Amino acid sequence: MMLIEETAVPQAALPLAEFKTHLRLGSGFADDDIQDPVLESFLRAAISAIEARTGKILIERSFSWTFVSWRDASGQAMPVAPVVQITSLTLRNHDDEEELIDPAHYVLEKDAHRPILRPIGSVLPGIPSGGTAELAFVAGMAINWAGLPADMGQSVLLLAAHYYENRNDSAMGDASMPFGVAGLIERYRTVRLLGGGRG
Repeated sequence: MMLIEETAVPQAALPLAEFKTHLRLGSGFADDDIQDPVLESFLRAAISAIEARTGKILIERSFSWTFVSWRDASGQAMPVAPVVQITSLTLRNHDDEEELIDPAHYVLEKDAHRPILRPIGSVLPGIPSGGTAELAFVAGMAINWAGLPADMGQSVLLLAAHYYENRNDSAMGDASMPFGVAGLIERYRTVRLLGGGRG
């Protein structure tokens, strides 16, 4: 099973100005933007870490998910949430021949925590023996920063600030979240399902 982020968070969607204000960085100087690439990298790292911890995608973008079998042919839980739309479902056999499945055969059951791909009928199309299925979809809580829930936005700023303030610390690889961040994202966390989906 492989989940690939096909499009990155657009630079315009990153809250660079809000982050500078949060860090209380000076403004009005000729070199105001000298740290922008560094700040952007910490924002992206914070977004990625929070998405990984919660299973929730913050800013809408495209993904592809490749797997070899349905966990449940009557309804496949998606690996992340919330899913906005299914773009395509493609089946490949062991000879790498593709079959694009008609959207009339499946439907997205939207849910903020556990979206599910459902069949129109009794079961989802069979995946060829030795082959794979590739599901292309769009996921995200909002199309831009302003659309995010306030607690999620604040958690990104807090975590990015933590990374920034400890950028020379060799312990940066520690997987633990600062207490304030953990508290803000706790209600968005979901139990991981065996073999895949996070709801």
